[in-house]
Amino acid sequence: MAKSEKIKTQVKKSAPAKTLIKPSREEAEAAVRTLIQWTGDDPDREGLVATPSRVVKAFEEWYAGYGQDPREYLRRTFDEVGGYDEIVLLRNIRFESHCEHHMAPVIGRIHIGYLPRNRVVGISKLARLVDVYAKRLQTQEKMTAEIAGCLDAILKPYGVAIVVEGKHQCMETRGVHKTDVSMVTSRMLGAFRDQPQTRQEFLSAIGRSSLGSRTPG
Repeated sequence: MAKSEKIKTQVKKSAPAKTLIKPSREEAEAAVRTLIQWTGDDPDREGLVATPSRVVKAFEEWYAGYGQDPREYLRRTFDEVGGYDEIVLLRNIRFESHCEHHMAPVIGRIHIGYLPRNRVVGISKLARLVDVYAKRLQTQEKMTAEIAGCLDAILKPYGVAIVVEGKHQCMETRGVHKTDVSMVTSRMLGAFRDQPQTRQEFLSAIGRSSLGSRTPG
């Protein structure tokens, strides 16, 4: 059996790095076998014998964000913007995450806007920034704040605006079983927080008259 791997992770921004012991792949697969048995099924039957390996492989994809530094995607910027000083907006970025309370899927879309200060970043990097934070165990509120904070810290724009719309399977498939419900969170920094006209321009561009309602049409 492979030895467990020691990794360091930043548990909280304000907390010191904590060394976590990452189980080996074999240990992770054994844990999945235990859960299968706990449900009342036989992990050795034909349909389930390879399931632990598949689940661990899926986890490697779903939680790939832990092994990535979101700041690296924003390091390369472009200064030749021809004097452009209006909002840069990327709408409807699909994300797939998992809630940290039940490990159930959270699926939705994110709108990112920023007011550049002499430099911009490639639009694909904004989508990658979303993926890094989404591919972790998350709450929607924390993910919203993390994406906005990273963009603000690295690009240092005049302002950052983030709106996240998510559907939570932990609410739809268990517990209260409420479908067709979406959660909306936002983070406004700089000009988007301080200047109502700039904030409204962003909201109108994503089809909202306010955070609580959509613009008809």
